[in-house]
Amino acid sequence: MNLPSAQERPASLVRELCKLPTETEWLEFKRNRVDHEQIGEYISALSNSAALANRAHGYLIWGVDDASHELVGTMFDPKAAKVGNEELENWLLRLLSPKILFSFESVEVDGQRVVVLEVGRAYRHPVQFMHNEFVRIGSLKKKLKEFPEKERELWRIFDETPFEAMVARRDASDEEVVSLLDYPAYFDLAGIPLPENRSQVLERLAAESLIRRNDSGSWDITNLGAILFAKRLEDFSGLRRKAVRVIAYEGRDRVSTLREQVGAKGYAAGFEGLIGYINALLPSNEIIGKAIRKDVPMYPELAVRELAANALIHQDFGLGGAGPMIEIFKDRMEVTNPGSPLINVERFLDTPPRSRNEGLASLMRRFGICEERGSGVDKVVSVTEAYQLPAPEFSTVSDHTRATLFAHKELTKMDKSDRVRACYLHACLRYVQRDYMTNASLRDRFGIPVQNSATASRLIKEAVEGGMLRPYDETAGRKFMKYVPYWA
Repeated sequence: MNLPSAQERPASLVRELCKLPTETEWLEFKRNRVDHEQIGEYISALSNSAALANRAHGYLIWGVDDASHELVGTMFDPKAAKVGNEELENWLLRLLSPKILFSFESVEVDGQRVVVLEVGRAYRHPVQFMHNEFVRIGSLKKKLKEFPEKERELWRIFDETPFEAMVARRDASDEEVVSLLDYPAYFDLAGIPLPENRSQVLERLAAESLIRRNDSGSWDITNLGAILFAKRLEDFSGLRRKAVRVIAYEGRDRVSTLREQVGAKGYAAGFEGLIGYINALLPSNEIIGKAIRKDVPMYPELAVRELAANALIHQDFGLGGAGPMIEIFKDRMEVTNPGSPLINVERFLDTPPRSRNEGLASLMRRFGICEERGSGVDKVVSVTEAYQLPAPEFSTVSDHTRATLFAHKELTKMDKSDRVRACYLHACLRYVQRDYMTNASLRDRFGIPVQNSATASRLIKEAVEGGMLRPYDETAGRKFMKYVPYWA
């Protein structure tokens, strides 16, 4: 079965929506009327109502008569619209909370110009515009607080429906499912022989909650199925901005870009390709040993794999317009994902991770894409120590989480924050291994000769004075002193 192309899909969607007998709580038609505040209120109302109706999206369409549903065309141009000196889309996004995914698209349908505003459903919190929450009651837009029963129902839905269980594509036929999803990749990763017929393929995908039968007898493709195994994420409008971006820069800043790539496939189907692409972009170091020269990657592949997988798994899918991003600079690699971390960044190494997306994380672990629960970050720290690289840095940037790997740097060229962070993470790593940091273990970590043990002592003193370490037993003699993280 041939699927509509990316250019044909909006027009096909408009024709299907026009066939509905009336407007719905998740669908509004207009001719030309444009009120900027009203558009923002509609985004809130359609997003919340889509969640109540278990729809992936709500729609506001200009150029359709709301009574007859006939195509009449529109003069509204969202790309040219401004509020003051600010572009309409930026203005709307700034006043929405949380910042959900929405998009305007102008399309010609049967000779008429139509504008489609597609709004992602609310997830985890009702969507507000200018500090007010709206909802559709029939075809009318109302404030949510005026309908407490709707508000209670919405919160119940948020509590019961994880992101993975939501619908990415509704009413797909058997042919569409196998055309949209890279099902051979699933069977390969799961280590299961590929079934001989389509019905067995669909049965297995349904057993993994990648698809599910709906009341009409066709298939709904879940977010879990699409985000992991989409052949093209752009085929799923609510997920296309969740594709991974990889950007390589010429220097140490973002001024000059060498290369940029946006991933096309689902995370599981495209993960090995992603890692291969990243490794090809990474600089290498030339090592000379026993008269043999060899190039080794600047960063250990295990660290790259784990941090990339963590960014996919732990992101907040409710943040619109943002997806995981991997940036490669001359002196570092930054891996950023949407969403503030659920645990303190200083406790990443010792605290079992809390995932917003446990279904996604579980399958990724089963497929061997990431480490078992709780063992990932400690392996990142361990392998960077083995390479004698500066310690990785974990931070919160606005409402995003960032992990940074640094290129090799001599101890004498590290600044104080580099040194204290390395001592702290080394102590954390020793602690989770039921051991303690000592002067000797820190010398091994940095490659400090035994005759320079005073250097290690100065590093430990810096970390203790910085409040990141404490002596395990303050009464112990200096030669027998052991150290633990401040929280231990």
